[in-house]
Amino acid sequence: MDLVTGIKERRSIRKFQERQVPHQLLTEVVEVARFAPSWKNTQIARYIVVEDREKIAKLATAECTLGFTYNIRTMAAAPALVLLTYVTGRSGYEKDGSFTTPKEDRWEMFDAGIAAQTFCLAAYEKGLGTVIMGIFDENKVGEVVEIPEGQKIAAIIATGFPADKQTACPPRKDPDDLISFV
Repeated sequence: MDLVTGIKERRSIRKFQERQVPHQLLTEVVEVARFAPSWKNTQIARYIVVEDREKIAKLATAECTLGFTYNIRTMAAAPALVLLTYVTGRSGYEKDGSFTTPKEDRWEMFDAGIAAQTFCLAAYEKGLGTVIMGIFDENKVGEVVEIPEGQKIAAIIATGFPADKQTACPPRKDPDDLISFV
């Protein structure tokens, strides 16, 4: 599949087959995702794959999802939840710890977003479905899954083999509505 086709065809998948995702396949996805660009090549993205059904059930609760029912159902049915974390204190910082730009540490989430999209596109190319979820309580999630010191959770990506083929594309804005030239 070519890049443009992958970008245009990839959809957020919320219904998955019950089968597990092989570790080798997830490793292949991360092999590609590691090429996502980052602030001064800091490569801050990390991937914690949660497959343990008991832990997934604990993550798929109102406490962890801030009561967002849609995420509860999606997470509970996913064969794997990928906690996309990032190493703090690198993106947007100079070596002396000062901020490089007025955006300060917001570059961390910018880099995490690039990594999340790259992960999802790589997963799609390998036949996996994903959906990036951002409504969660980071502290409650950290009580279920130990997050390494110096890292924060940027997103939870439900991952698995899609239950059915998603073909419908939500309406997109016209390019003329999105671009301006000065």
